[in-house]
This record gives sequence, structure tokens and C-alpha cells, in this order.
Amino acid sequence: MTTTSSDQRPAEDALEFLRSAFETEWREPALGYDGVSAWESEHGVVLPEPYRSLITEITNGSSLGPPEDGGLLPLGWLPPDWPYDRERSPAAPFPLQEAWSWEGEPLADDHHERVADVFNHGSIVLGTEDGPSYWVLVVTGPQRGKVWVVAEVGAYPYQRPEVFGFLEWVRRWHAGDGWWD
Repeated sequence: MTTTSSDQRPAEDALEFLRSAFETEWREPALGYDGVSAWESEHGVVLPEPYRSLITEITNGSSLGPPEDGGLLPLGWLPPDWPYDRERSPAAPFPLQEAWSWEGEPLADDHHERVADVFNHGSIVLGTEDGPSYWVLVVTGPQRGKVWVVAEVGAYPYQRPEVFGFLEWVRRWHAGDGWWD
């Protein structure tokens, strides 16, 4: 694994937007290049841009920001009500390419393991929304760089039918657009 992102550094206007969206007084200290590289090496994954540049240069979390229920979590943190205690594996493949509503489906023998994999593989947690719904940024596989919501009833790409990345997720929050408008 390389610790240098294969994604291109975001354009300066995208970084300037992220600086303005996360007001200085609400920012946690950025991790810097060494901190991000160390986390990536430890977890075997390179974070997608522009999230990588945000936590490297601007802020590693913010109590004000998307999601509105608690703000943007620092890299690697989990909400207190995270439903799966097993170890997370950001480098493992994110198991979905399309929405999966598991509520009410017939339970296969591996159902709980498959749901746990959605919660714990191939993503980092950005924050929580209205209780047991969590925003994740996919960091592996075909959905890499896209934002999903994972909840007790299923997992869905944000925003259906087109899946948005981190920058668009922040833009829509900052503009006051509803999550599912």
C-alpha cells in the first residue's frame, strides 16, 4: 500500500469551499500529512480526496457541520451508539454497489454477518443522523469516495439514484438542501 493518495489533490476552489463550510471556531485540529499517512498505513487504505485534504489541512472533525446531529466525526471515531462492536476494517472491500434494504427480508444463515460487514468494511464513519442512521464515506471498491447512509433497516447511497461524493454531500448540507430532496 502507498501512503500517497492516488486521487488528485482537489482544486483550490474546492478546498476554499471546505474551509468556509467548516468555520474556524468549530474545527478540530487538522491531522497534518504525517498523521493522515500514519492512519492510512495502520489501516491499509488511502483515503479519498477531498476528504483526505480536509482532515490533513483544514479540520479533523467539526461539532458544527454535516451531519447536523453531532457534526463531522474525527477520522476513525465511532458514534457512542454504533451497533457493531467487532473491529472495523476500512481496507476490507465495501460489500455493496447498490442499496440494500434488509428490514423484513427473509433471514439467511449469514444475514447478521453480512449486515455487520456493511457497517464495518470499506468505509469510515462521518457521523450520525437522527438516531441509528450513520453517514459513511466508502474508501474501497467501486463506491470509493461516495457517501452512504447505513441504518438499522438498510444501506443506501446518498443521494439516490445518483451517488454523491464527500464534496457534494458537504455542499448540499451547506446550502440547506435536505438529505433526500
